[in-house]
Amino acid sequence: MSTPRRRVALHAAAHLQPLRGSDADYDRLIDTIGDARFVLLGEATHGTHEFYRERAAISRRLIIEKGFHGVAIEADWPDAYRVNRYVRDDNDDRDGNSALSGFKRFPTWMWRNTDVLGFVDWLRQHNRGVQHGCGFYGLDLYSLQASIDAVLHYLDRVDPEAARRARERYGCFDRYGDDARGYGYATGLRLADGCEDQVVEQLVELRRRAASYLLHDGRAADDAFFFAEQNARLIRNAEQYYRTMFRGRTESWNVRDRHMMETLQALVEHISRDNGPAKLIIWAHNSHLGDARATEMGRHGELNLGQLVREEYADDTVLVGFSTYRGTVTAADDWDHPAERKRVRPALPDSYEALFHSFGAGNFWLNLHDDAVCAALGPPRLQRAIGVVYRPDTERHSHYFESDLCRQFDLLLHFDDTRAVKPLELTAGWHAGELPEAYPTGL
Repeated sequence: MSTPRRRVALHAAAHLQPLRGSDADYDRLIDTIGDARFVLLGEATHGTHEFYRERAAISRRLIIEKGFHGVAIEADWPDAYRVNRYVRDDNDDRDGNSALSGFKRFPTWMWRNTDVLGFVDWLRQHNRGVQHGCGFYGLDLYSLQASIDAVLHYLDRVDPEAARRARERYGCFDRYGDDARGYGYATGLRLADGCEDQVVEQLVELRRRAASYLLHDGRAADDAFFFAEQNARLIRNAEQYYRTMFRGRTESWNVRDRHMMETLQALVEHISRDNGPAKLIIWAHNSHLGDARATEMGRHGELNLGQLVREEYADDTVLVGFSTYRGTVTAADDWDHPAERKRVRPALPDSYEALFHSFGAGNFWLNLHDDAVCAALGPPRLQRAIGVVYRPDTERHSHYFESDLCRQFDLLLHFDDTRAVKPLELTAGWHAGELPEAYPTGL
């Protein structure tokens, strides 16, 4: 280790909080979170067991000790709401595996894995002993067709004539079937008219008729309308997202994260009616939850959910990042490809992950409000981000961006050597894992 890096390691080591796998690991972290109402728990990949496991452990403590009302995840609204009904003992799903079966869209392993299964079953048991319980919600917008079906199903039950009008409006998408990307391609390149006017009209009508839909059944009617309204909102925002996705990453990314923020704010309003000021935990990728203004993303014009929550709720917000140096990860070679258990290469030398590895401390967390910690970390560095696709052959270009960690997050958890999250449906490729680089010679 070079002399400058050795000095950084010695300086920082005095301030890190070790994670040894004991019940007391997060005592100081929970104290640091204090009375914050919004705790955003990230992940550096969409397929690392330790990230899911530790988010669940922290969330359990926040729910039990701090009275948090809900967990909102980077997933589609209708799929997560099925789980919400399960954890509240309000549907026919016989177990957590069944409740998670709505997550059928690629990447299924992101939420259909053993760690999430364990958490939702725990949440169901926890809710049986409390009055209002803790919910489980989705913030994302990819469920265009499923959300259309949900709105129509609701209106068929409460207002058949309104359902007829909704079918006419949403019929604008019929030619594309389940191919929302095809809709984006056709409208983005002006090969077809879009459906923007129709989805806005439908959302406006649904809201205008809310009072008549809420006349009966008390809380049950309120929850049913809220579910339908959020699906109608999702359809409006998904239409915009797919229409902009071929214009460039920045515009469509911003539509997506603004939708997450809109959904979060709707949850806050809905939950606060019965519980006082809502307290929510958010699970999503670091790239969505770390303040974009402190990253290369922000310099390119991208915003994200973490930035928006900080701007809106300021001192009530704690942003928590996660990192790993090496290990294995569940990921695909490309979009819609099978899940594989891939090796995570050792982090690049000029990255935060490599710096943390150089500490020789294994697993730990850092308080990034500690001036001494930030002084030890020094100027901005590279940070690794692995989503559902991992391309180690283009790792620097595909998976790294520059960030100022102390402005990006409030707390950082590092797990030096990690392993792949285990999907509920295991493929042959996942079982086999990735061949070592030295195969077949062993050299």
